Amino acid sequence: MDTVLIVGLGNPGEKYARTRHNAGFDVVEILAAKTNIRLQKHRARAKVGEGNYAGKRLILAQPQTYMNVSGESVVPLVQWYKPAPQNLILVYDDVDLPPGTVRVRPSGSSGTHNGMRSVIGLLGREDFPRVRVGIGPPPDGWDMVDWVISHYAGAEAQKEAFASYLMAADAVRVLVADGVEAAMRAFNKKSSREDA
Repeated sequence: MDTVLIVGLGNPGEKYARTRHNAGFDVVEILAAKTNIRLQKHRARAKVGEGNYAGKRLILAQPQTYMNVSGESVVPLVQWYKPAPQNLILVYDDVDLPPGTVRVRPSGSSGTHNGMRSVIGLLGREDFPRVRVGIGPPPDGWDMVDWVISHYAGAEAQKEAFASYLMAADAVRVLVADGVEAAMRAFNKKSSREDA
C-alpha cells in the first residue's frame, strides 16, 4: 500500500490559530475530519494522524516548529514514512493568489513562502505536489508579517476563507485518489467565490 504524507504548514499555539498563515493547519484539520483520522500522535516535531483513504495509507501532519523552520519537521517525517516524491503533498497559504482560490502544482520553487523555502532547502528537492490556498497580498500600509499572522476580520472574509479551505481539502483528496493532473483540472480554474 502506497504511503501518502500530507503536511499542512502553519505556526503552533493559540496565538496563531485560524490566522491566514495557518491555512495549511486548517486544511489538514478538515481532511482529518473528512477521513476519520485523529491528529493525536507526536513524531518528528509534528502532530500526526494515520489512517487509510482511497486504498492508500494516509499520514496527516502539522509541524510544531515555527513556520520559517518547517523543514526541520518535514525532513524527519519524510525519512520516517518514506513516501515516493509524488506522495509528499504540502498545503500552505499563498499571498500571490487571490483569496478564495486554490492552486495545485506538481512541483516548483518556494516562491515567497518562507516555510516552503525551509522545506525545499533542507529536503534538497522540489519535485513534490503542493496545494496553495490564496490569501491575497497585504493591503496598503500593512507589513507582510503582520498580514499573514492576522485573523480574518468579519463574517464574509471568514466564510470565504473557510470555503477555500474546504476546496483545498477536496483538492488534496482528488490528488490522493486520482493524481495531480486530475486535481489540477478540477480545481485550478475554480474560486470559492463561485460557490458562495
